[in-house]
Order: sequence, then C-alpha cells, then structure tokens
Amino acid sequence: MPNRAFFIRLVAVIASGLMAAMLFPPFSYATLAWICVVPLLAAVWSLNGRHRAKKGFLFGYIAGAISFGIQVSWLSTVSWLGPIVLAAYLALFWGAFGAFAATIGNPWHEKNASLSETPLRSLFTAFTHASIFAGLEWLRGWLFTGFGWNGLGVAFHDTLVISQAADLLGVTGLTLLVVFFQCVLVQAGHRLWKASREGTRRPRWDFAVAALLVGLVLSYGILRIAGESGRESIPLKALLVQINIPQDAGQVVWEGERVHIAYEDETISALEALNEKDEKALQAAIGENSEGSIELSSPDWVIWPETALTGRILRTDDGEWGAWMQNIDTINRVREAGNFELIYGAVEIDGELRNGDIFQKEKPNFYNSIAFQNPENDLRTFRKRHLVIFGETIPFVESIPFLKKIYEQQAGAEYSGSFTPGPSTDPIPVQLKGREIQVIPSVCFEDTVPRLTRKFVRDAPQIIVNLTNDGWFAESQAAAQHFANARFRAIELRRPMIRCANTGVTAAIDTIGSTSNPNTGKIQEIRDKNGSTFLRDSMLAEVNIPIHPSFSLYALIGDWGIISLFVIGFLAAILERRIFANHLG
Repeated sequence: MPNRAFFIRLVAVIASGLMAAMLFPPFSYATLAWICVVPLLAAVWSLNGRHRAKKGFLFGYIAGAISFGIQVSWLSTVSWLGPIVLAAYLALFWGAFGAFAATIGNPWHEKNASLSETPLRSLFTAFTHASIFAGLEWLRGWLFTGFGWNGLGVAFHDTLVISQAADLLGVTGLTLLVVFFQCVLVQAGHRLWKASREGTRRPRWDFAVAALLVGLVLSYGILRIAGESGRESIPLKALLVQINIPQDAGQVVWEGERVHIAYEDETISALEALNEKDEKALQAAIGENSEGSIELSSPDWVIWPETALTGRILRTDDGEWGAWMQNIDTINRVREAGNFELIYGAVEIDGELRNGDIFQKEKPNFYNSIAFQNPENDLRTFRKRHLVIFGETIPFVESIPFLKKIYEQQAGAEYSGSFTPGPSTDPIPVQLKGREIQVIPSVCFEDTVPRLTRKFVRDAPQIIVNLTNDGWFAESQAAAQHFANARFRAIELRRPMIRCANTGVTAAIDTIGSTSNPNTGKIQEIRDKNGSTFLRDSMLAEVNIPIHPSFSLYALIGDWGIISLFVIGFLAAILERRIFANHLG
C-alpha cells in the first residue's frame, strides 16, 4: 500500500504540473515560473530506498502529463485522441528529468550531510539540474522533427525586461535561469529548515548568487531595450488582412469564390480608406500652407495569410510560373487600389512547359508556399520547410496505410496527400523605398522553430514575415500560445516580425518583442474591444527595420550553447557523483 509520504509527494508533483500549465495562455501567470518546479524537486530529492529512478521518472512524468495535457487541450478541437497522445509523449521529457533528479543529480541522498549541503554544492546541483532540464527542452524541440512548444521560458512572452536574455541562448536559456533559481531556492530553504531544527546557523550565500544572477538578467534586459531604440532603420508600412474564414479541421467551410471575394472586399475597402485619409491630409496641408513633410498612409506591402488564395501556383524548374485564373483575377482587382508588394500564401505545384504553356507535372510535388509579387507582377516563392506531422505530412504513410485511416477518423476529413518540404534557407530579397531588404519567410508553425528561423539570418536589413492560420483549432487557446512562442523569434535574432493570420493573432513585433507602434505606441494586434483575435479586420502596421541589426549571441551560435551546457551538466553530475562516492568510501 502506498504510504503517507507517497501521497504527499504525489500532491507536490500535481501542483508542479498545474503551475507549469498556468504559465501559458489563457492563464499567463508568469510569476509561477519562479516556483513551478519547486514541489517536484522537493518530491524527487526526498526519495530514498530502492527504485529511485523509477519513482523519480513516475513523478516527473505525472507532472509533465498534467502540464502538457492542459496546455495542448486545444488539439481536442480536431481530435479527441490528439491531446492524450501528445501529452503522453511530451511528459517523457519531464519523466527523464525526474529520474535524473532522483538519482545522479540528487543532492539529498548522500550520507555525509555536511558535505552534501554546502552553498557551493548547491550551486553545482542547480547548474546540473538546470542544464539537464533545458537540454531536455531542446531535445523535444528537435527529436522526430521536434515540438518545442511552451518551454518554461515562454512564460515571459509578455515580460519584456526578462525576455531580452533570449538573444543569448534562445528562449530555452530562460528555462535554464528559472530552473537554476528554483534548485537553489529549495536547497537553501532545506538548509534553513534543518538549521532551525538544530538551532544552528548555516551559510546561504548560494541564494544571494542566484538572486544576483536574476538581477543581472533584469539589468541586461533594461540595457538591451534601451539599445534597440533609436537605431537607424527603414520604415515599413504593411496592410495586414485577416478574414477569419471558418474551418472544420483542415477544411475551409467557404467555397473558393467566397474566399476570394472576401479578400478583395476587405483589402480594397482598407486601401480606399487609407487613400481617403491621405487626400484629407494633403488638402489640410495645402490649406495651411504647410512646408513640412506629410506622412502618408499608403502601404508598402499588402499581406494575406497562409494559403489565402484557393487557386494554385504552377512553377517550372527554371522559374517560369502560372496561376489559376481566380488568383489572377483577385490580384488584378486589388492592384487597382494601390501600388504595393503583395505577399500571400498559396499552394504551389511543380509545373512544366508544353508548347509554350505551363501545365502540372504528371506526378508533381505540392508545397505550402509564400508568394511575393511586386507591382510588375514578378513572382518569387518560398516553400515551407518544416511540415506539421499529421497536419501536412504523415511519415511512413505509404508503408503503414492505417496511419491515413487514423488521420481521417480523427480529423473527420479525407487525407489528400502530403506536402513536400522546401529546400531553401535563403531570405527573399524585396525592394523597399529604393533599398533592398531581406525577408525571412516563415509559414505557420515554423515561427515556433528557432533553429530554422536562425538559418535565414544574414548581416543585412531583415524582417521575419510569418503567414499562418490557426483556424484548425477554432477559438481555442492555441492561437494565443502560438503567438507567445512566435514573438521570441524577434528577440532571439533581433529582427522585427510581421504575422498575418486567417484567424489567430495578426500582429507586428519589433526587435524587443513588443507590439507597440514605433510612432504612436498603440498596440499593433488585430483584436476586438473584448480582446478577442477571432474576427474579420485589417490593420496598417508600422515597423522599423534596422539597417544594421544588433548583435545576438543566439544568431551566432544557435542551440549549441544549450547543447554544450546539457552535455557538460550531465557529465559533471556523473563525475561529481563518482568523486563523492570515492570520498565517502
């Protein structure tokens, strides 16, 4: 029979799981990031006797399963099985941490308490645990193409002074910080409790070191925020159009003609309103005999979201292209309302020339693409690289056909085949105000994959453009969580970012992760008066693109910082364990 201590530990790990889940939307209690792992640490460190690895894994797994089960519950809008399977998989990484903390890394299991509970060893233990936890977060973001969604550091998506440190080791570096702090907190608290029982005093300067480290991160954040302001930049105005087209899983409910009319009407209406505003400003300036310059509202870019147009784009191997007539008609009508670069999502298909015309190849590849079409109708495309498993591709579906049946049963839609991943990591050159800038293209969940976005970084004026559609998951917390993860790409790489969604969060983000307009301070997110992002609307976003982007350690070394610490922490824990065992022997 389980004893009382087991139930106390079980309550503790449940508390850790619940607190970790509440770090992210719709809760967003970032303060809990500093204590959410404390109950789990106390539970696994206090284990003794046999099977500590198994018990530690079990407790870590329970905490992870609860946390991820709540976090990814939005998957139930597509499949009741999805959140169960995904949470069960993601919890394995918390289980691995629990096994490590209960055995190799356990600071409370040594017989010689005076040696095992010193401030210096406390800091050592905190480093090894933090590096292992952060390393496991990196691993789940990489293994089997990865799902790095909602690492602990993402809790600070709205706490800009802390989130600036993400440009050092990535957002996973913030996870390293909070786990380090909590490890020291638990050990210092444990020493304080033992000292009070014994009537003695024990040093606690390890907690002062941990607090100093947090203070340094806060100071770094203040300095980086100040340093990003006033940089020489190229101003960009982009009209972002969000239609909020309803979906049933991956299937658009509206007919294609209705979709195209919606984009035409919303875009033309917004452009006409901006033109009217400019005309009034010009007339007012003429009436006042103003000699100053007038800031016009006409956009440089018009942006539509992922797979906005239902017509396909055909592209030959040598760059020739053609498109379905519904695409051409819609674009031509919108072009009459202004002069701008049009950026939109569409499905791209391999084509070939036959008698001077472009036709679909007999066995073509299909790509989820971003199209860049300038006023002269020159077309460039970016083909999505990181495909979503069971959304855009099913691994081994040809050799394991029942996977297709599982998809169709869960999604309630026919599986129409996989997209092909694109090969390129080259940014897209675009002319802006007579200068060439570079677009770092990103489709859908690619903006949650930092190692991919980093591959496009060059020493040039750059902006991240993400086209997405969270309509798969209805009006759930998926969209807000997606946005919370995405905004760290702007901080990590010090490149501004524009996101345009069919439904989700359409926004403009600067190089510190803020959505404030650089001129007015107004929040640049499409939301209604109640704060909902699930609406049809458009927004003229203003973004400053630095001519010389500032330095980012993460842009330079990527995930190798976390990987190195992960390896060092694990090896150090094993080596220290052996040395300590020999000392006791």
